[in-house]
Amino acid sequence: MKTFDEIFKNAEAELTKADVPEPDLNAWYLLAWCVAIDDYESGIGDDSRTLKNDDDVTIVMDIAKRMPDRAWFMLHKNDIVKKSIAETFIRLVGYRKKRVPLEYIIRYTEFMGLPFYVNPSVLIPRQDTECVVERALDILKNDFPEGGADVLDMCTGSGCIAISIKKLGEAASVTATDKSIEALKTAGVNARINDVKIELLQGDMWEAIKPGAKKVSCEVKDAKHDLKKEDTGFDLIISNPPYIRRAVIETLMEEVCDYEPVMALDGGEDGLVFYKSIIAEIGTFLRNGGSLVFEIGYDQGEAVASLMRENGFKDIQIKKDYAGCDRVVSGRHRG
Repeated sequence: MKTFDEIFKNAEAELTKADVPEPDLNAWYLLAWCVAIDDYESGIGDDSRTLKNDDDVTIVMDIAKRMPDRAWFMLHKNDIVKKSIAETFIRLVGYRKKRVPLEYIIRYTEFMGLPFYVNPSVLIPRQDTECVVERALDILKNDFPEGGADVLDMCTGSGCIAISIKKLGEAASVTATDKSIEALKTAGVNARINDVKIELLQGDMWEAIKPGAKKVSCEVKDAKHDLKKEDTGFDLIISNPPYIRRAVIETLMEEVCDYEPVMALDGGEDGLVFYKSIIAEIGTFLRNGGSLVFEIGYDQGEAVASLMRENGFKDIQIKKDYAGCDRVVSGRHRG
């Protein structure tokens, strides 16, 4: 039998050998997750609801709340590991050695300090995208200090942008759209986890909200923004669209190119296809004086800013992410 310290160091060495980025952090999260699984299953006694299906969202969220911190590990590092914990840990480390993303293995991540359920139908929320939310929240605070704004999040995926804005900002309504119905189902799960109401609509780009278009609405709904009214506009439109150049996708990290949904990555030959599509019709949906916020690739700032400028936007700003790379472009539409 081995101690926690021994199995942790073994896993770190195996992940290092497999060229997994940040092997120490990955080994720690997987070990903490396995301890939390054991705590959960011990706590339910004879209850039949054990962790047989990793997609049971309620169980995943319960386990996430039980994850121990590093201080716990330091106190218990010389303790002998239970057989059940060791077996689960070895299995999960095996997945990570195959470059399955950590977040897909445990089905959980945090974004803007909020909990999110993730699966292979959606991109994993990243810290870079928090810069997009922060910019959107600044716009809401400055332009709508008393609330009242109608917000649209296009290509919502997991719903991390829309949900964070609804949870942390002051918006009258938040609508989120995506082409993928599976992604919208995941966004709906996350809206319920975070106790917010947003409208989720399925369709390809603007088709999801065009008057008369067929809409498939998911369960979570906020009826404050009535899409049947003559004014179907929004005060703030946000999008983190697919923006990776098609030829570049296969050169990305294995975690991305082998496991994350290609539909959410592929921005066409120049990476700008979806920016052009959104901007081309935005005058129909963005109210006079409304703002547009995009997440962009590190080298796309000037190209996207130019597209916005050519289509009537002013006060255009390019913001950098925490690594110092261009990540957000925003502007106000003259209408």
